[in-house]
Amino acid sequence: MTKLAIHGGIPQCKGIIPYGRQDIVQEDIDAVVNVLKGDYLTTGPFVKEFEEKLTQYVGAKYAVAFSNGTAALHGACFAAGLGAGDEVITSAITFAASANCALYVGATPVFADIKKDTYNIDPADIERKITEKTKAIIPVHFTGQAVELDEITAIAKKYNLRVIEDAAHAIGTRYKERMVGSISDMTEFSFHPVKTITTGEGGAVTTNDEQLYKRLKLFVTHGITRDANLLESRSEGAWYYEQQELGYNYRITDLQCALGTSQLARIGEFKAKRSMLVKKYDNELRNIEGIIIQKEIPESDTSRHLYIMQLELERFNASRKEIFDALRAENVGVNVHYIPVYYHPYYKQLGYQKGLCPQAEKLYERIITLPLHPLMTDNDQDDIIKAVEKVLDYYRK
Repeated sequence: MTKLAIHGGIPQCKGIIPYGRQDIVQEDIDAVVNVLKGDYLTTGPFVKEFEEKLTQYVGAKYAVAFSNGTAALHGACFAAGLGAGDEVITSAITFAASANCALYVGATPVFADIKKDTYNIDPADIERKITEKTKAIIPVHFTGQAVELDEITAIAKKYNLRVIEDAAHAIGTRYKERMVGSISDMTEFSFHPVKTITTGEGGAVTTNDEQLYKRLKLFVTHGITRDANLLESRSEGAWYYEQQELGYNYRITDLQCALGTSQLARIGEFKAKRSMLVKKYDNELRNIEGIIIQKEIPESDTSRHLYIMQLELERFNASRKEIFDALRAENVGVNVHYIPVYYHPYYKQLGYQKGLCPQAEKLYERIITLPLHPLMTDNDQDDIIKAVEKVLDYYRK
């Protein structure tokens, strides 16, 4: 087949429309500048303020901010007491950090399959994968849609397992009457620039358990404490501190937390804009032959991070890559989320093989991520939809 002549036929934007992008306003800039003019650049009052604002927003008792979302997941696994010989069940369709965090503490990731319509982890397959070594479940709120937490919580109680929600996509999402971040043993958030709110890089863990909170606080700062109530020996003076665990320097800065606090004040605006964009995509794309729309469960009031378009490839004279490249040539910054974690060479070296999660593997072969962020204009989205129609019409059988 002759290669598709892409440019021409739809209005072109100025440069490519990225799949995700931060929205920074003057108030955000002023918040960071205020820190630069103050006494603290790191581990100061803005870290505490951000953590307090986060607990207020999600309805949890405690929050610990981390340097990034991966560090936050690592901290959650540490706080849960996971280690060598333990197994941790997570989704196959996720960023590698959801599984890597288990490896960091010496545990073994076990991958459960997804539901073919929601793309979220399948509670039934979680239960099938449980062994006597299983100690925790890390369900991933993929694209921001809440997983089936009632079912997962029931499984965890039945087998006495910890639940660490990977909510890197899902700040602002509500499950039934409760905010994600206030439900399970621990919940991890990410504040990378493509996420709903940003601290530049950054993450956090929320919990309602005081003991988990104390372990998280210890872990984020070298395993060191100055708290007189926690010291094992008598304090020798104001300078005295103790390293009680092998922690890490996963501290976040005041600069980041000032930005995060400012961004958090706008989360309602961000969620509303993303919801509006998702609704328009759904309404327009469901009428295009060969596209499958991600299903939303009624229990999830979703703050959507990603918009996933699934292709019925049997309807097209093209591979996913050809369609992907054609959309890129139309200045649509498409991406793919995600490669199944165990496809990566590192996991192959550990003995993982294809075939573990058939639904996840099938989905991966057929998905393309379309742009979704609050700076997108109506014209941007119209151009994206027209580009999708144009490319699929060209390749349709």
